[in-house]
Amino acid sequence: MKVGSLLRRGWVLLFVATVAIAPLTAVYAQDGGNAVDEAAETAGDAMDAAGDAAGDAMNAAGDAAGDAMDAAGDAAGNAANAAQNAANNAADAAGDAAAQAGQAAEGPATAFVEFFRKGGNFMWPLLLLSIVGLMAIIERFITLQKASTNTKKFIARIIEELRTNGVRSAIEVCQKTRGPIAAIIHSGLTKADQGPAAVEKAIEAAGGIEVSFLQRGLMIMGTVANVAPLLGFLGTVSGMINAFEAIAAAEQVSAKLVASGISEALITTMTGLIIAIPVQIFHNYFIARIDRFIIEMEESSIDLVNELEAGNIKP
Repeated sequence: MKVGSLLRRGWVLLFVATVAIAPLTAVYAQDGGNAVDEAAETAGDAMDAAGDAAGDAMNAAGDAAGDAMDAAGDAAGNAANAAQNAANNAADAAGDAAAQAGQAAEGPATAFVEFFRKGGNFMWPLLLLSIVGLMAIIERFITLQKASTNTKKFIARIIEELRTNGVRSAIEVCQKTRGPIAAIIHSGLTKADQGPAAVEKAIEAAGGIEVSFLQRGLMIMGTVANVAPLLGFLGTVSGMINAFEAIAAAEQVSAKLVASGISEALITTMTGLIIAIPVQIFHNYFIARIDRFIIEMEESSIDLVNELEAGNIKP
């Protein structure tokens, strides 16, 4: 009985407790839902704020990148413009320099043509004489350079060949050596078997031929040196005649009227002297060189004849 009574009391208490706790549980459940909703709203607000912040940051980065690209584009454009301007300036400077060089090159040529024209008709024969004189100078200079040789060394070798190897070997040495000295020694050695007198005679004949060859062209140079001043003086006379004719034909005499005739007279005289002086200098220089060649030929022939007369030649 006690047990059943206790069981009934227990169920009654359990029921009462359940009934009493149910409203509290509902309250607490409603409060928890409200807290969850508030937390969710807070999280949503935070996410919205973060999204806004990220969007703002991305917009700021995009703006900065755009500004940087604009600045880089402007800098590149400025650099390209500066380079183009520099290239244009350089091209303009080069063109100006080329133009100035062309004008400088044309200046002397134009001045020479004007000078030649003022000299009158006698400038043409003077020009021809200058060309002939220049050609004669160049030809004689080249010829005498080729004729130059070390005479003492050559004659010493000839004498050594005569003593060691004989006349034939000495003749071969002469054939291999250029110049007038070798030519006259060769002529003498070809007569070695006929005695020293025949050798000396052959050397004299060959020497005369070689001297005539060396002096060829000197007459042309002498003619140019003598005729050029005379043509210049003839141009002077012609210029003065023209000046006096202009005076006679004019009603009023002025310095400008006779200036062209006097200019012609002075120009032709100066041109003739300009041509004659250097040609005469080279003429005298070539004569001095030829005289030295003649002396060397005479000394060489004397040494050869003395060697032949001494009998020191190998048979």
